[in-house]
Amino acid sequence: MTFRIAHVATGLGIGGAETTLLNLLTRLDRQQFECQVFSLSSEAPLADRIRALGVPVHLLDMKPGAPDPRGYLRLVAHLCRFRPALVQTWMYHADFLGGLAAPLAGRPPVVWGVHLTVGEMSGLKPATRLIIRLNARLSRRLPKAIVCCAEAARRTHAALGYDATRMTVIPNGIDLDRFRPDPAARARLRAELGLPADALLIGLAARFDPHKDHRNFLRAAALLRRRRPEVHFVLWGRDITPQNPDLVAWLREEGLEGAVHLLGLRTDAPALTAALDLAALSSWGEAFPLVLGEAMACGVPCVSTDVGDAALILGETGRVVPPRRPQALADAWGEMLALPPSARQALGRAARQRVQDRYSLDKMAAAYARLYEDIIEGRL
Repeated sequence: MTFRIAHVATGLGIGGAETTLLNLLTRLDRQQFECQVFSLSSEAPLADRIRALGVPVHLLDMKPGAPDPRGYLRLVAHLCRFRPALVQTWMYHADFLGGLAAPLAGRPPVVWGVHLTVGEMSGLKPATRLIIRLNARLSRRLPKAIVCCAEAARRTHAALGYDATRMTVIPNGIDLDRFRPDPAARARLRAELGLPADALLIGLAARFDPHKDHRNFLRAAALLRRRRPEVHFVLWGRDITPQNPDLVAWLREEGLEGAVHLLGLRTDAPALTAALDLAALSSWGEAFPLVLGEAMACGVPCVSTDVGDAALILGETGRVVPPRRPQALADAWGEMLALPPSARQALGRAARQRVQDRYSLDKMAAAYARLYEDIIEGRL
C-alpha cells in the first residue's frame, strides 16, 4: 500500500533542515510513500533538485514575516487536492501553518520537525519567537509527533514548553555515497588555490551568519599561524566571498591576507571537504551540524566547538572546545596537526565508521519510515 506524505517547509533555501528534507526524499521508498513538497515561501534553491527526484514542488509565495491568509488558504487547497495520509512539517512557521491547515484538509496526522537549539534562537526575529511560543502551547494538540534532529534540540524545546511526551529524536543522516574519501581531491583543491601539493588545509563550511562565528574561526586561525605559518584555511558558503566587507576587515585585522581562501557558495562540497586535513566548526549555536558528519564521512578529522550534539557526533574521533574561545580552538588544531599523518588518517577512518554505524542517510530514512507507518496505521 502506498501512503501519501505532504512535506510542508517554511522555505527551500540551503540550510540544515532543508537539506535533510532533500536527503530524506532521496531514500524514502517510492513504492511505499508518494511525496509532494509545499514551500511557504518562494525562496527555493533546492526546488529543482527535489523535482529532479520526481517529487512535485509547490511554491506558495508567502512573504516572510507578513501574515498571509491567502497563502494559508492556498496551502489548505493544495492539501485537499493531494489528500495526504500524513503531513510532515519542517521548521517553525511550517509547523504552525501546516498544523492549522491539516484539520481543514481531512484531518491527516501531523508530524512537526524541530531543527534548532537555544543558541541559534538568539538571532531569530520577534515574529519567529512568537511562533515558537505559540507552537509550544499548540504542541499538546496539533502534532501527533515532534521529530527533533538532535538531543540538544529536544532538551531546548522541552524547556520552552513543548510537549516532551510527543518528542522523538531522529538524527540527521549523512549521504555516505556523496561524502566519501577522495585522495585525488587534495591535489585538485591545492592546485586551484595555487598552493603546494603538501600544504596543510583547515576548512570551514558555513554560510555567513552570526551563530556560525566566523570571527572566532579567524581569531583562532591567526593564533595558529603564529606557530604554524605554513597552514592555510579555506572557507565556503553563502556570502563567504572577498566582497564581504566584514570578512575582509577581519582578515586585514588578523593579518591573514593570503592565508585564508574565500570560495563563496559551492556545489562541490564533497570534494572540498575530502581535500581537507582538518574540518572545523566554530559556531556558538547548532543542533545537529551536518558539516561535521559530512567531514567524518570523508575521513577527515574534526575540531568543533561544543555546541548542540557535536560532542555526541564526534565521539572519540575528534576534539571539542568551548564556544567563543579562539585560543582553545587554535590549540586543538595545533594538537591535531602535530599528530603523525598516519594517526590523523586512523582518526578519519574511525570517523567514517562512526557515521556509517550511527548517522547514515539510510538509517535516518528508515527511522522516518517507521514513524510514518506507526502513525498512519494507528500504532502511535
